[in-house]
Amino acid sequence: MNFRLRKLNLPSRLRPSPVVLAVLFAALAGGALVLISGHDPVRAYAEIVKGSLSLQNLPDTLNWATPLVGMALVAAIPLRGGMVNLGGDGQLLVGGLIAALLPLALPGLGWLAALAALGAAGVGAGLYAALAAWGETRHGVPMLVSSLLLSYPAVGVTSYLARFPLRDVSTGLPQTAMIPDGARLATLSGALNVGSLLIAAIAVLAIVFDRRTVAGYELRMAGKNRRFAAYGGVNLDRQAMGVMFASGAIAGLVGAIVVLGSQFRFIDGALLSPAYTWSGLMAALLASGEPGGAILAGLFFAALQTGGFAMQRETSVPRVLTLVLQAIVILFLAMRQGAGRRRT
Repeated sequence: MNFRLRKLNLPSRLRPSPVVLAVLFAALAGGALVLISGHDPVRAYAEIVKGSLSLQNLPDTLNWATPLVGMALVAAIPLRGGMVNLGGDGQLLVGGLIAALLPLALPGLGWLAALAALGAAGVGAGLYAALAAWGETRHGVPMLVSSLLLSYPAVGVTSYLARFPLRDVSTGLPQTAMIPDGARLATLSGALNVGSLLIAAIAVLAIVFDRRTVAGYELRMAGKNRRFAAYGGVNLDRQAMGVMFASGAIAGLVGAIVVLGSQFRFIDGALLSPAYTWSGLMAALLASGEPGGAILAGLFFAALQTGGFAMQRETSVPRVLTLVLQAIVILFLAMRQGAGRRRT
């Protein structure tokens, strides 16, 4: 009997984590697709690594990772408490539009206008996200549904404003006027700006909140068992409002950073086309809502996506392969967890 127990325990200690297995499975599946298409998978993957992690390309990867990691936290923080925020697109747009308009309304203030724009973008998007929590706590509308539906008015209204009343008439494009030079975020290196440092600080705060505060413990407890958390004295309604406000505020800051740091105006559709929200959601799902893991997953997905451009340029393998790899990773984890539940 003792021999059998030792024999059974050995594989469990050596067994790789589900995330590692998912990444390996995705790499094998993606390599098979590349091979079938008539290309060299080893060279394709080598170009992804080189195109994302080489010294000359690393700033581009970090620049891409800034909004992606931010949106990963937008999804991960509510997910940690058993809540789903699918309204990242709308919150991103609200923050981006506010950040584009405030410096125009406060000319001559320079970096103070940028600070004001960042703060207003976070508060405005946070309040907009809190509407979803209010709908669930007061009227019983599921947050998953209401957060997603709230994105549609945000998309429609911001598009209308950028195309008509707020459009820069000097161009024929659906975009607002340029932000003054003094109100733009300072550049660090290449495409990197101080917005990356802001997202890094938020990431550290999210990890500290999750692991070192009472509120973080209560959020984790609610995610595991809401009834037990309520029995233990956690005010779930207030928690939902606070978590959704914080989640939306981060999304608004991401939108403001992109507008103030790279686009320098609000452009209709420009914040949505990179699909930051859904890549961030996949990163959060990959980490099961754990902030530290979501940050690492966001960096991993950013490296995949920036490396995909180099792969496409050097090997003619379409960069959509990197999106396929992301989807395979998440699908593998979902299938594995579903199989585990059936066995139990």
